[in-house]
Amino acid sequence: MANTAQARKRARQATEQRAHNVGLRSSFRTAIKKVRKAIEAGDKTAAQAVFKDSQCVIDSIADKNIVHKNLAARQKSRLSAAIKAL
Repeated sequence: MANTAQARKRARQATEQRAHNVGLRSSFRTAIKKVRKAIEAGDKTAAQAVFKDSQCVIDSIADKNIVHKNLAARQKSRLSAAIKAL
């Protein structure tokens, strides 16, 4: 356990920040799942609309370094390719 006041404060802040990041990471995964669900439904126009909304979420979370930028780019690329394949 932290011994100094500064270390105790940093531990508190780290706990709060970790909880916040978990929520953002969850919304990242949810955005991807929504697009996959639209792709499985087979409606290309609906999938494109959902993908457009999800891109904003994916990019913002990558900009905050919650997930790596390459992970976000890879996910967007794969979703885009799957939509094109419809």
